[in-house]
Amino acid sequence: MKAAVMTGIRQIELKERDIPVPGPGEVLIRVEYVGICGSDLHFYEHGAIGDVVVHPPFVLGHEVGGTVEKLGPGVQNLKPGDRVALEPGRTCGHCEFCRTGRYNLCPDVIFYSTPPYDGAFQEYVTHEAGLCFKIPDSMDTMEAALIEPLAVGFHAAAQGGAHVGMTAAVMGAGCIGLVSIMALKAMGVTRIISVDIMEKRLSKASELGATDIVNGSRTDAADELMRLTGGKGTDLVIETAGTEATTRQAIRAAKKGSTIVLVGYSATGEMTLPLSMALDKELTIKTCYRYRHIYPMAIEAVASGRVNLRGIVSNVFPLQEMKEAMEQSLQNKADIVKAVIKV
Repeated sequence: MKAAVMTGIRQIELKERDIPVPGPGEVLIRVEYVGICGSDLHFYEHGAIGDVVVHPPFVLGHEVGGTVEKLGPGVQNLKPGDRVALEPGRTCGHCEFCRTGRYNLCPDVIFYSTPPYDGAFQEYVTHEAGLCFKIPDSMDTMEAALIEPLAVGFHAAAQGGAHVGMTAAVMGAGCIGLVSIMALKAMGVTRIISVDIMEKRLSKASELGATDIVNGSRTDAADELMRLTGGKGTDLVIETAGTEATTRQAIRAAKKGSTIVLVGYSATGEMTLPLSMALDKELTIKTCYRYRHIYPMAIEAVASGRVNLRGIVSNVFPLQEMKEAMEQSLQNKADIVKAVIKV
């Protein structure tokens, strides 16, 4: 099979590799679409995220949709030809976090494209059958691949207690910001304000469910959020940009007693924030790490038409143009909202 292999920082080559063999409880998946995630871009550009370091050769990619090709011993929930969305993290099932249902916090997770575990920018992968979720006929495998980022959006919205009647702000209108908007809308949030500095992304946010948009390059975003809410502030802020500036704005714009959910990773991992203001407002600050128990709900939301998941895709590249796709995604952020690789 062909695999797009990272051979160094900002270096990807198409290589020949053996097709993997599914073990007990696993299936062989013919990969059809893989989304390019921000973490893929960070590994590609810098070779590391924090203390997680890539040691080439390495395969990136964890947002996967494809078709079951072959069953390993003992698999009964799937058959060849089933089209599936892959939840990319295999957890231990035995630790405190797995046993209490918070499996996304498992310290021994094996997660696609998180070193030292190869990802899915290749023609075939094997995966645990229980983490391969069948999609209905109304969906395609591109949408199946994008269930992974959508699950992050639903988890963020759930962390914030999203419900009918709320006013929510989403800081950042990249992929995770957009899926957060769609998740909030699907969960009944009445008013959703999208904040970004790029007009194309704000236009996409409006198309996908934002009721108001704020261009932070033209106005003070926190002041504008307060104006749009009649000086009260928002009931919920989901911060996806991962910058100190937008996180400070989130604290300023949040209503007293409300919730902020931090999703975006900062470049340095550290910020200086107005915590005295957060204390005076009695804000609840939560964080969001991947997702848990979300895939079936996310698939249903797409299948029922409540979420237009294809709407976030701005560019599709073939596997043989993997390096070009990564470079364009890095250099043309104003126009490339979400790139997907067609394998």
